[in-house]
This record gives sequence, structure tokens and C-alpha cells, in this order.
Amino acid sequence: MGVLGGTLDVISDMIFTVRSRRKFRKHKQLRTVEIKVRMDCEGCERRVQDAVRGMKDVTDVLVEPKKNKLTVTGYVEPRKVLRRVSWKTGKKAEMWPFVPYTLVDHPYVPGVYDKKAPPGYVRNAGDLARAGSAEERLVSAFSDDNPNACVVM
Repeated sequence: MGVLGGTLDVISDMIFTVRSRRKFRKHKQLRTVEIKVRMDCEGCERRVQDAVRGMKDVTDVLVEPKKNKLTVTGYVEPRKVLRRVSWKTGKKAEMWPFVPYTLVDHPYVPGVYDKKAPPGYVRNAGDLARAGSAEERLVSAFSDDNPNACVVM
């Protein structure tokens, strides 16, 4: 049993060392990251642009000062870009919260419409809240379509 146990140890060590040497890397995807950063002057624009340009795997940087928007294209993670911008510039940075108003079903609903949004954009709100089963029962109780509904005149 001692010889057999020793050979099993040697074989298992060989298998695990080969497996640990390989690095399992996920292939990074090309992403476009949009960040909202307040830029007051040309110096701010340059600082924001330089902060991101120095990152590894960044292919393109576009700064739109009128919209306070930074667009980064490359094989990067959005969280890392966001941290880098806020750390290097000392400015508050957040993910771009707006989408073109043509992509939203009801762009003027109070939760979606935002006066601070750039022209042609509204807040990125998910699906609008739908009524639950209890709310539907209450609405249908006083409905004209329901013949068994309560009639209040």
C-alpha cells in the first residue's frame, strides 16, 4: 500500500501542477463604455481624456463636453474605467444614465423624463411598473366592462 499510495501522490501532484500552470483567461469583449463626468473647461476635458488614454486595451476615447459625456471603446471593463476616471480626475463619475428618447415607449412619464438630460435623451428606466393582481381586481370591480361590477352613480 505504501508504494501504491506514493505513486498516486506523484501522479496527482503532476496533474495538479500542470493544471495550475495554465491560466484560464476569458476572452475580453470589445465594449463601448459611456460615462457622465462634469467638464467645465478645456483643462477638465484634457484631464478626463488623459486619465482613460493611459489604460491598457483602450482603442478609442471620445469626449463630448456639451453633454458631459465620455465614451471609451476597447477591451475594458466598465467598472474599472469608472474607477479610473473618478480616481485620476477627482471628479464624480457615473455610468451614462440616458438613452435616446426614440428607444423608450413613453418618454414623458415622470420617472423617465428628465429636464437635466441632453436634448434628445431621457433617463434609462426599465419597464414601467405593471399593476399587480390585487390592483387589477380593484380596478375591474368598478369597471363598466364587467357586468357584475358595483355600480356607483
